[in-house]
Amino acid sequence: MNSTRVRDLRLVPLALTVWGTALGCVFFPAIAWWIVAIGVAVGLGILALIVQSKRRRRGGLLVVIALAAVATAMTAGFSIPQRDAAAEWDGRVVEVLGEVASSASTGSDGRLWFDVQTRAVGASGASEPLAVPMRVGTERIPGLDLGAIIRVTGQTSVTDPGERAALVLFGNNVEVVIPAQGVFGVAAHTREEFVKRATGLPEPGAGLLPGLAVGDTRAVSEELNAAMLTSGLSHLTAVSGANCAIVVGAVFWLVALCGGGRMLRITLAMTALAAFVVLVTPEPSVIRAATMAGLAMLTLMCGRPSAGVGVLCLAVVGILVADPWLAATPGFALSAAATGALIVLAPPLTRGLERWMPLPLALALAIPLAAQLGCGPIIALFSEQQSLIGVAANILAAPAAPIATVIGLLACLAAPIPALADLLAASAWLPAAWISTTATITADLPGAQILVVPGIGMAVLVAVLSVALGVVLCGTTRVHNRWVRIGSVIVLLVAVALTGARALLAGPLAVMTVPEGWSIAACDVGQGDALVVRSEGQIALIDTGIDPDLLTSCLNSLSIDRINMLVLTHFDADHVGAVPAIIGRVDAVLHGPVDTPEDQRLLDALATEGASLSLASTGLHGMLGSAAWDVLWPRKDSAAFPAGNDASVVVEFAGGEVPRSLFLGDLSEVPQRMLSAQLQGTYAVVKVAHHGSADQDPGLYERLQPAVAVFSAGVDNDYGHPRTDTLALLEAAGAQSLRTDLQGRILIGAADGKLTVWTERAEDPGSTADVDDPG
Repeated sequence: MNSTRVRDLRLVPLALTVWGTALGCVFFPAIAWWIVAIGVAVGLGILALIVQSKRRRRGGLLVVIALAAVATAMTAGFSIPQRDAAAEWDGRVVEVLGEVASSASTGSDGRLWFDVQTRAVGASGASEPLAVPMRVGTERIPGLDLGAIIRVTGQTSVTDPGERAALVLFGNNVEVVIPAQGVFGVAAHTREEFVKRATGLPEPGAGLLPGLAVGDTRAVSEELNAAMLTSGLSHLTAVSGANCAIVVGAVFWLVALCGGGRMLRITLAMTALAAFVVLVTPEPSVIRAATMAGLAMLTLMCGRPSAGVGVLCLAVVGILVADPWLAATPGFALSAAATGALIVLAPPLTRGLERWMPLPLALALAIPLAAQLGCGPIIALFSEQQSLIGVAANILAAPAAPIATVIGLLACLAAPIPALADLLAASAWLPAAWISTTATITADLPGAQILVVPGIGMAVLVAVLSVALGVVLCGTTRVHNRWVRIGSVIVLLVAVALTGARALLAGPLAVMTVPEGWSIAACDVGQGDALVVRSEGQIALIDTGIDPDLLTSCLNSLSIDRINMLVLTHFDADHVGAVPAIIGRVDAVLHGPVDTPEDQRLLDALATEGASLSLASTGLHGMLGSAAWDVLWPRKDSAAFPAGNDASVVVEFAGGEVPRSLFLGDLSEVPQRMLSAQLQGTYAVVKVAHHGSADQDPGLYERLQPAVAVFSAGVDNDYGHPRTDTLALLEAAGAQSLRTDLQGRILIGAADGKLTVWTERAEDPGSTADVDDPG
């Protein structure tokens, strides 16, 4: 047993070296071939020493490490020329011919997003061969299944170093050239039939069931998706290691129940896992999850948990050698961390918890807790939210998840027998409804999550807390140093005290931290807009962002209970997604053009709770306290700009203590240019259009000459907002740039011809600054 553990631990440096090599190559591509050269030289040198040395076993491992690093760097090196060629198309309208390489999901912008492996890229009708991974967002059309060949036209945007996709394409015209064929076509048809059958069931549970069974999340509502994230159950709504582990475990158990031997159990379990991967689309994330979970489950079920670390390391190495760009993706890190926690941390946690509770309950608690402790530091690197009820929610959902997954899969496979398929789908609906209800209820609990500033510092803090909690819970089974245990207890007590103080400051005492003289506020709601204008106690809210909790937190901190005027510039999710949080608290709604039945249902919900509705168009005006407001865009009954970004409501506020300010929604360059022609004078505050995208009209900002430019964007968002050239554009116009992604909530006030700015965080957090008001 001890020798096995030593052998397994020796593979850890191999995995870490390959991971580090992959990260270096994807973030700094120029070093890839240098690593190849150095690795070959080092490997040959070690090989020469081995020949003359007796310690060949240790030397052999070093040679393997060098060869693995070389292989990883070579994979990256051979991909770099194609990616460089793709980068030359940045910002241009192109036609792409490629193969769909992932399942599709709805993004916060309402587009359908999926991965494509390109075959040719270029100008319309003149594309040239080019093979790179690309992320594509288009309108929803049937047939976008894995393996389908599509032709799509749209504008490209180059990705940041380290991202797996070489380009992002915002498609406006997509055509399925060749539908998915063979086994992929059969799997796509089977999935579609199951999704139709599942979504015909009542809510809650209907939209979630396809996600639990086959990883199709298109029917999951935005509200439920947000609740799943808050409650720490989001891993169940897509194909994760949990789904794969359930499939492997269920088949292994069933074969054992029928008297099958260990080899037969393993063979059938792996066959079932392979079939499951094909059914739910074998995209890279699914293959990764299946590999990790399958290996972890097999090492446990075969009675060889001590071999798990070594097997996990080999899996990491194999995956990264094949695709080095996965090293920089959060999903891969989370899969590896969760699998490692299941193998290494869950057993001692179970033994430690068994001191206070029965073994079955200890095991049920240890598995989600181990995953939470292992994944927490990684989540803190990129997420603005940390769930505090994830373990409890997972314990409540744990009994239902495997039932919904297994029965849902059987319902999917039983499609040729409709009566049986209906019966199985209805049976799977009950556990799916339980999970949906669990997510909704737990997400609404006070303190269900805390908002944090993501980054290395937060990751280190969460790692320290995770280690301390693990030490305390594992007890004497692993930790024999008394001072380590005492130190861990002290760390946790300090964390609890600080969390309690933060809860008071964010709750009952929040209003005491807000200055009195503000008239404009930009809430930090992530990648979205939510801006507040205040005059003589009257409140206008311009858009809501996508997250109800973030919006509610901001409004509470500003002591806002009633909204006199709600402006919905347009109906993208990042502008209206949090509307449910304020239904029943709104007097009047000013909205942009309605495009879909979902848009109208949102407005109807507001109207049902007492809000009056008005369609905004140029010339509409009114008063908010002592401040006058005017709608400057869109033009009434305009056929040139359909509902969406280019028909965003643009509204101006001025008068009283409100500085002259302009809120540009998500307007693009062309409507900005048309709007510019009708504007007069300068503005003190401008909310920059479309979160600071590159699609801006320089002439508009030159005309406006704002003193302050507000950018509402999420931390490290996928769109690269605000773009560097847009920041430079506003700087050239003489504006001071304020960004919610960097500075959090922003408050602006006006007095004696000057603007005063308060920021929640900055280079000097909580700082204030005075800016001349040109108005």
